[in-house]
Amino acid sequence: MSDNSLLDQNTHFFGDVCKNFDYAAKFTKHDAGLLDQIRSCNSVYRFRFPIRRGNGFEVIDAWRVEHSHHQSPTKGGIRYSEFVNEDEVMALAALMTYKCAIVNVPFGGAKGGIRINPKSYSVQELENITRRYTVELIKKNFIGPSIDVPAPDYGTGEREMSWIADTYATMNPGQLDAMGAVTGKPIALHGIQGRREATGRGVAIAIRECVSVAEDMQKLGLPTGISGKRIIVQGLGNVGFYTAKFLQEYGGIIVGICEFEGAIYNADGLDVEAVYQHRKATGSILGYAGAKQEFKNSGEGLEQPCDILVPAALENQITAENADRIQAKIIAEGANGPTTPEAEAIFYAKGGIIIPDMYANAGGVTVSYFEWLKNLSHVAFGRINRRFEENNNLNLVNMVEGITGISLTPAQRATIVKGSSELELVNSGLEDTMIRSYHEIRETYKLEKIDTLRTAAFVGAINKIAVSYQNLGVWP
Repeated sequence: MSDNSLLDQNTHFFGDVCKNFDYAAKFTKHDAGLLDQIRSCNSVYRFRFPIRRGNGFEVIDAWRVEHSHHQSPTKGGIRYSEFVNEDEVMALAALMTYKCAIVNVPFGGAKGGIRINPKSYSVQELENITRRYTVELIKKNFIGPSIDVPAPDYGTGEREMSWIADTYATMNPGQLDAMGAVTGKPIALHGIQGRREATGRGVAIAIRECVSVAEDMQKLGLPTGISGKRIIVQGLGNVGFYTAKFLQEYGGIIVGICEFEGAIYNADGLDVEAVYQHRKATGSILGYAGAKQEFKNSGEGLEQPCDILVPAALENQITAENADRIQAKIIAEGANGPTTPEAEAIFYAKGGIIIPDMYANAGGVTVSYFEWLKNLSHVAFGRINRRFEENNNLNLVNMVEGITGISLTPAQRATIVKGSSELELVNSGLEDTMIRSYHEIRETYKLEKIDTLRTAAFVGAINKIAVSYQNLGVWP
């Protein structure tokens, strides 16, 4: 099969997003023109540029899509994949718009993509590609702290974001807020504590909130709480690893892990950190000593017995072909678009619950928002008030001990007196965002008598974006 035919197979992602949007729009009362504005991608920039490879040149295909300008700046990651295409970038940009609205982050949605397999290029070549991509965005005014703020996505990370930040700052000498033009940067380049694990932590919190609702768990025949829940995670990258790690810390049992090379399963549980280290050493999760079953076909791993399935890899992993074989009762979408509309209908007909991607994986953009705020304020969270908090707490402890005559142990005193660090404040803000947003979605789901959480999330997002346009004076 040619590369082009592989690409042609995945040209309906944006259409799927629009179908979900159109269905949810029926539960609103907004003008048809306004709904069309919200649905549509405002700006689609496709471009090509050459890079030198060996003694010749290679032409690179790239995109940046700004879906909605109801809030500024727009925000969204940059994906490096040999299968990235315009339809996918448009769909991911649209999802970013709705995602930001759902978790009340004041950004419009955007997304970028470069059609390469990063494993096929040297570090120097990747740097050249990233910097040239950034220059092309600068030339067309598609990047800036008040215009459009990229972030990491599939195939990119802190290294690529540092190249983008440096290129933008070099091309904009004297701009005070230049580091706010991109998020997901290393800490040394004005990044923020907790960003790397933010998406996975957010997915874990979303699942924890879902299983805390007794009414919903009763319908599924499950007890409340994470403790003891059997969980399969697809993907051991940044999102999947941290999701599994935090769910394990919450008391969940990770019974299965799936990767592109295959899947492993143990009904008694897998040690996530040990599996990660095994893959790091051998290049594969297969052969891990703690697994009782192995599957060369990764898709088989999704179909094993569990309570919760977390697809945290790529889109279109649960389809009409395999949905009926999924044994989980809850699907938590760590990836963007892992469940097709046809598969979702089959899964809901079986009585399951899907925690939608637009909400479940919003932890990354939430903490990116915190990083952007940090860059604009030019001060780390906790730096100004941490010592003040500690002194106040110390005075309070001394006063209570003096009045009661009770002396605290050094460990107790240290716990009470301690001021908040940047990481603690970031994690607190993320947790509060995810908890509030889940119950906001569920309230819409119950009050409007909507059939799925995804539709309820869309309805909430549409209503918020519509208000923004009305406040801009675009619509009466």
